[in-house]
Amino acid sequence: MVTARTLAPFAALIAALLWWLAARALPMPAWPWDAQAMSLDQIRMAYGLMPRGVIALLAGAMLGLSGAILQVVLRNPVADPTTLGISAGAQLALVLATILAPALLEAGRWPVAMAGAGAAAALVMAIGARRGFQPVSMVIAGMLVGLTASAVAGALTLAQGQYLLSLVIWNGGALVQQDWSGVAALALVLGPGALAAAALARPLRLLSLGGEGARGLGLNVALMRLAAIGVAVMLAAAVSAELGLIGFVGLAAPALARSLGVRGVAGLLAWSPVLGALFLSVCDGLVLAAAGLGAEMFPTGALTGLLGGPLLIWLLPRLRGATPPGTEAGDGPAPRLARPGRLLAAMAAGLVAAGLALLWIGRVPGGWAVLERADLAAFLPMRLPRLLAAAGSGAALALAGAILQRLTANPLASPEVLGVSGGASLGYAAVVFGLAAPGAGALALGTMAGGAAALAVLLAVTARRDMPAERVLLAGVAVSALASAVLSAMMAVGDARAWAILSWLSGSAARVTMPGALALAGLAVAVWLAALALRRWLALLPLGEGVARGLGLGLAQARLSLILLAGLATGAATMVTGPLSFVGLMAPHLACRAGLARPADHLTGSALIGAGLMLAADFGARMAGFPYELPLGLFASLIGAPWLIWLMTRQR
Repeated sequence: MVTARTLAPFAALIAALLWWLAARALPMPAWPWDAQAMSLDQIRMAYGLMPRGVIALLAGAMLGLSGAILQVVLRNPVADPTTLGISAGAQLALVLATILAPALLEAGRWPVAMAGAGAAAALVMAIGARRGFQPVSMVIAGMLVGLTASAVAGALTLAQGQYLLSLVIWNGGALVQQDWSGVAALALVLGPGALAAAALARPLRLLSLGGEGARGLGLNVALMRLAAIGVAVMLAAAVSAELGLIGFVGLAAPALARSLGVRGVAGLLAWSPVLGALFLSVCDGLVLAAAGLGAEMFPTGALTGLLGGPLLIWLLPRLRGATPPGTEAGDGPAPRLARPGRLLAAMAAGLVAAGLALLWIGRVPGGWAVLERADLAAFLPMRLPRLLAAAGSGAALALAGAILQRLTANPLASPEVLGVSGGASLGYAAVVFGLAAPGAGALALGTMAGGAAALAVLLAVTARRDMPAERVLLAGVAVSALASAVLSAMMAVGDARAWAILSWLSGSAARVTMPGALALAGLAVAVWLAALALRRWLALLPLGEGVARGLGLGLAQARLSLILLAGLATGAATMVTGPLSFVGLMAPHLACRAGLARPADHLTGSALIGAGLMLAADFGARMAGFPYELPLGLFASLIGAPWLIWLMTRQR
């Protein structure tokens, strides 16, 4: 039987072998340990590869220990700095400081990263406290906080071209070193962190019995949680400050320890740093070995992220605890209009009026202005296509969200949360990298196919394991994390195709032509009509499988048809908005709260609200940074992700 004690030496041997393969091209004769007398190869070895090998071990140990502490204190086997948004919070703080206030970095990056990581952790803990620290709720809240932080960081990065390359590479989690200062910095954090973890081992063992049991034994549960999470945040923030975003090492190390027979809190805290160090060292060795064939353009953090999504899906059936299935308990029962036709007509009229107003109103260097007839005629060929494309994409995403919420019987479902947008992104990237000169039709087809395939895989995995609706959400979050890791790896390559993907990920309607805008608007109308034709299915599916099957609904056929329809709508919309906007979540919720409860009314109201939200986002993206334009999809996500976070705080 393989145990941690037998695997650790084997993994260490593999890491050393990979490191040797990378270093053998650099001869090491009797070294003159004077830097001025060293050759270039000797300098690369002494100040590049050697500190890189050591820092991989230190960073892996810190992330492994941080993940183990979080999993013990939250009694959650899928908690780690990535899934709880801690690393993304540190990333956002460093990006903000780099671009907006570089003077804050004069004292070092660690205090800034610590502030960002602490703020993200505090927000996630506040949401978790309202929902009883349930495992699924905590991870969903953490992923949403992480997505929001990443969206803000991405928008700022794209808005500052002079920082673009360095921030993209840093965000990928590169372990490249130029001296031993990074090793010293992480060692100074790991030492106190390890001592604090050792001191917390016994109280954490009591806390693992549960909050009530630990409180009955005299433990101050709130203070202990605060201290333990503080240590975990400190360790993760230090790694983010020094190396960037390295994902899922804190998830993999404790999972490997448990699978290798480690039991008890003390054993988990002791073995997780060891296995985390070996895990990250092996990953970095693979990157170095691959770089021996050419220049290294693949950050190690992207490789660790590639393993996180499948690992998170594998751990889903092993989660304990449940979370409320998403009923809006905080808002009370949703109203139900007896005559929704008037409201829908008013919404349609308001949408048309808003579109006309946005055609006439603009911003010029002197301020706001209403365009004259001659100016409107000149600007109409540029404004009308982007307004049509924005409205069409918003309607398509809203329809996809309404379909998915009824399909999964979970009002927290949306194309972004369920990984459909991530799958669409992978489909787009596959076409860009697979074809020499892909056209708009091939890109659209690849995007739609990727969205449908991601949703099909998600439902196949969750249906086979008979997971409840909230686990479906978490599986979708895992798919999104995997897609993000793959895209980060592709963008880190740095060639023209990577920049094309990066530009598309931000979302923009500026380059949409009139034929493309008309096609997208027509597709949104076609999806709406098809969904209306399937409204009986959408009315029965939220009632549960037993009721739907008892009323004669063919579940396999219904699910497949709705999957294809949602994937088609999501793929088409992400061609304009990019993969992250959360319109597919907001619009169906707003329609439901407005009293549009019947499937046909819900679908129609969602489409109208989604179109209006995306028109507002397009207007804000054009005007907020005037005369420069902010990314459309990322601007919309700055509205949508906080909405979902607020929604989770309303639910108990």
